Amino acid sequence: MAILRRFLLALACSGAFMAASQPALADDAAIRKNIAERFPEWPKIDEISKTPIAGLYEIRLGTDIFYTDETGSHLVEGALIETRTKTNLTEARINKLTAIDFAALPLKDAIVWKQGTGARKLVIFADPNCGYCKKFERELQGVKDVTVYTFLYPILGGDSPDKSRDIWCAKDNTKAWRDWMLNGTAPMRNMGACDTGALARNVAMGRKHKVNGTPALVFEDGKRVPGALPPDQVEKNLTAAASARKPG
Repeated sequence: MAILRRFLLALACSGAFMAASQPALADDAAIRKNIAERFPEWPKIDEISKTPIAGLYEIRLGTDIFYTDETGSHLVEGALIETRTKTNLTEARINKLTAIDFAALPLKDAIVWKQGTGARKLVIFADPNCGYCKKFERELQGVKDVTVYTFLYPILGGDSPDKSRDIWCAKDNTKAWRDWMLNGTAPMRNMGACDTGALARNVAMGRKHKVNGTPALVFEDGKRVPGALPPDQVEKNLTAAASARKPG
């Protein structure tokens, strides 16, 4: 943030924020040339676009966001905040770039359990050694009419990969998962053949979508939430997602 403040101050002092002084269009070629020369280890810039701040441009590399001036002479890494609404524009942009299409999720790679009608749907990325995941799993028992799809996401190290494998390979992996998360009953080690490709696919999918912690929630309307939510907020989001999918 300190770098960003210094950069914005420099722009203000140079008159870039004066209403009477309209910024020139970004020189796309100059930005690409200078950034490529000065950061040869970087991948090719995918997109250059204006920000709400005169003279400041967004450069996108995959789902990573940086900011620069018109010539690529300065680089800013950090969050861009709109102060009136306190909106984190950088976070909003990354969320859009990493959005998860619920309908496209490989639900066959998830552990599934439901309560009531199961009409509403929730996806969770969870590590079996995640304490917050266990607390959230217990709190979900009070949420009605929901189907929960859990993608085992062993990223916390230790024996997380082994536990994930044992749970996934159990004869009844839903029971094995809930026994462990709700009751602390460790899964039995399955020494037989088991296809663990789902676990590798889950990790690859999570990395692609920048799922950096557990639990991570995805609602049916595509809304993502990093971390657990209290039951009333889960209910609120499930209701909103269900309403969004209704015709009209």
